[in-house]
Amino acid sequence: MIKAVIIDDELRLRNSIRKKLETNFKNEITILGEAESVKDGVKLIEETKPDLLFLDIELTDGYSFEILEQLETHDFQIIFITGFNHLAIQAIKLGALDYILKPIDDDEFCIAVEKAIETDKNASLEQLIKVSSDFFNGSKIKRIVLKTTDTHYIINEDDLMYCKSEGNYTTFFTKDGEEIMISKTLKKTEELLTETTFIKCHQSYLVNKFYIAKMLSDGYLILNDKTKIPVSSRRKEHVLGKLS
Repeated sequence: MIKAVIIDDELRLRNSIRKKLETNFKNEITILGEAESVKDGVKLIEETKPDLLFLDIELTDGYSFEILEQLETHDFQIIFITGFNHLAIQAIKLGALDYILKPIDDDEFCIAVEKAIETDKNASLEQLIKVSSDFFNGSKIKRIVLKTTDTHYIINEDDLMYCKSEGNYTTFFTKDGEEIMISKTLKKTEELLTETTFIKCHQSYLVNKFYIAKMLSDGYLILNDKTKIPVSSRRKEHVLGKLS
């Protein structure tokens, strides 16, 4: 039986989560307790040692990242719950963590919980949380988690030279020559990267402008390492504008 706790400052939402769990996961999940603040959340987790957290981003006395920063170990799964807080959602995505938007959709809730049940506890969770927390707290160094089938790669955005997509997959090319392919479209990838730094020069390419050495008249970008990247004709003016 999976042990869970619910940390949310809205009683109505805590009751809703409890009811959904009792209705859909009665034989798989038991709820050990609830909390509505950072202080009480830390205490609850330390006392109950849960396997799964339902964690609202904004609490009565702060943010849930403060709870995670105070814990010595992170031996659990997390499902974040958030309203339309762009910063929080971006932070969670950068850390490759799971979340549900308010108001909670029944199907999305069940999918997230089933995924948590089927997924082994992540040994890298502490690092993933750090990536999300740093971004949420305004760190100048932006990091991103690239999740493959068996590995979580944590890289600095500044080290990314360009991204190339093929269908539903995108390969990230770093300045050190590393190539990392993830199951994500270029559109989803673009949402994670800094808009003022990365240029979409082609339907299949995103390029870090700080690695561009020159743009050729025949419609190609030449990067510092001599890599040649195509520029679609309809994006030439856009690229020139980004480079100026």
